[in-house]
Amino acid sequence: MLVTELLQTTPDPAAETALTLPDYDPETQAALFRYLLRLGDSVLILGQRTSEWCGHAPVLEEEMALANFGLDLIGQARMLLTYAGALEGKGRDEDTLAFLRYEHEYRNVTMTELPNGDFARTMVRHFLFASWMVLLWARLQSSADPHLAAIAGKAVKEARYHQRHAGGWIVRLGDGTALSHDKTEAALDDLWPYTAEWFEGDEDDARLAQAGIAPHPSELAAPWRETVTPTLAEAQLRIPPESPFRSHGRWGRHSEHMGHLLPEMQYLQRAYPGGKW
Repeated sequence: MLVTELLQTTPDPAAETALTLPDYDPETQAALFRYLLRLGDSVLILGQRTSEWCGHAPVLEEEMALANFGLDLIGQARMLLTYAGALEGKGRDEDTLAFLRYEHEYRNVTMTELPNGDFARTMVRHFLFASWMVLLWARLQSSADPHLAAIAGKAVKEARYHQRHAGGWIVRLGDGTALSHDKTEAALDDLWPYTAEWFEGDEDDARLAQAGIAPHPSELAAPWRETVTPTLAEAQLRIPPESPFRSHGRWGRHSEHMGHLLPEMQYLQRAYPGGKW
């Protein structure tokens, strides 16, 4: 049974034990577990940030759009963390992985944990991130891992819509008033350096690429830049120069903002351990 089928057929996360796991050597299995955390944590944390817009979006249409984006991302996190828990084999389900880890155990890319800021900043982040995820999910549809390929097949459709929606706002804001242009360009200048982290690999990435499970992060750098450049040009935005700055959220080294985000996200599970709806 694939992860997507599992989540559709049973509401009980404990049923993850029904997964038929591929037969990997221990090193590859451990690398895939860590990779799933990197993906799952990234969409989980961005889903948490996006949900903070509920009740604060500039217009009702965006209120609904951002709420749905958050739900899409958290749905992707459920599938990834459910599979990660089953692969780890230590009895940790999606809720345990999502809500009962310490800050240094999360592996999300740093950009996802940064505060939302204004609407322009939120749209810039979502456009850059969704453009990356469209490329990644598209490649993962051909993964040698059947569960990851199934997750990618569902998630890529959502990511494409996120990319299109946020990209439309980038153009409207960047090519709008002087104020909206300045805010959008300032957001791009601030967020762009965090994208370098997405394309840096390590031994886990090399192992999974060799096994045909996931592309090496560096393979997506040029296609991603080619993807975002036309939209930024249409929005009259300049691509920021290269920066020596590097973030390291994928390796558990986070910004100070993560320490403020987690207590709010984890509150119910910490206050009422094992609580169920």
